[in-house]
Amino acid sequence: MNNMGRQRTLAAVVPAAGAVLLAAGLLLIQGLALAQSTYPTRAIRFIVPFPPGGATDVVTRVVAQKMNEQYKRQVAVVDNRGGAGGVLGSELAARAAADGYTLVMGTTGTHAINASLYPKLSYDPVKDFIAITPSALLPNMLVAHPSIPVKNVRELIALAKARPGDLSYASSGNFLYLSGALFTSMAKVKMLHVPFKGGAQAMPAVVAGEVGLSFATIVSSLPLVEANKLRGLAVTSAKRFPSAKTYPTVAESGLPGYEAVAWYGVFTPAGTPREIVQQLNTDIVRIVNSSEVRELFLKQGAESYATSPDEFAKVVQGDVAKWARVVKESGAKAD
Repeated sequence: MNNMGRQRTLAAVVPAAGAVLLAAGLLLIQGLALAQSTYPTRAIRFIVPFPPGGATDVVTRVVAQKMNEQYKRQVAVVDNRGGAGGVLGSELAARAAADGYTLVMGTTGTHAINASLYPKLSYDPVKDFIAITPSALLPNMLVAHPSIPVKNVRELIALAKARPGDLSYASSGNFLYLSGALFTSMAKVKMLHVPFKGGAQAMPAVVAGEVGLSFATIVSSLPLVEANKLRGLAVTSAKRFPSAKTYPTVAESGLPGYEAVAWYGVFTPAGTPREIVQQLNTDIVRIVNSSEVRELFLKQGAESYATSPDEFAKVVQGDVAKWARVVKESGAKAD
């Protein structure tokens, strides 16, 4: 075939190929638009794997309410399914249909710590779910009874090394327990762990001096610190918390590299269509980043935090590995 013939053939093929690609692109766009315009067509079950009233419940209800406002109808219905440290509700979500109509507000506990804390966990926090986006971060505060002669983390570590096993710390829940275990492991000190069923029982014990220290939520501990009933030593986040900026982090005040922050994030069963995952991510990220929700979360001692599904999945995988090391080193057992 001469050059003129080749040119004519190419001239005929190239437009045809372009038309095919254009048609495929249009079909894809139309398919995504259709999925976004028709989803959701019915109620979305939003599972909270803990009883009503706790931080997970509060964060979920804020997000669900804003979803309803965004869709201009009652779409997200909160369903509290507490029990076994969040295992029961998380398992229920993992076994639900992968159609975008079941969400669960997972936590560092349910989707990172439980993987190693429970030897026969009934769900896989990585394989059985798609991570949509985190919603909030909840750092905690290390507090001490005024009788404990320390004013900062550096002094606490020195005292704990001088009196191995004499100091005690209270916790309510697996995450706060392991926050203390991470501290003692990194600081290479021994302290007695005293577990309580909840903060309502733990904080009075510390205020009364029955237990010397506690890793507790900022919401429950800061008012007691400001009333001079407890001494605030540090916050457990990597950076200072907005509503408690006068308190340093554990890392900057004596234990470099320490970080123990609980995250709350939205998950859906594995296999949920990618376009639905992406729509949920877009909608919830917009909600979480709104100034109104930021303020609501700050009042609860939490900080808004949202990202992409892929980035959130990396956070989950990293925390599964991190807390597995802490569980192994501490010998922690499920409460």
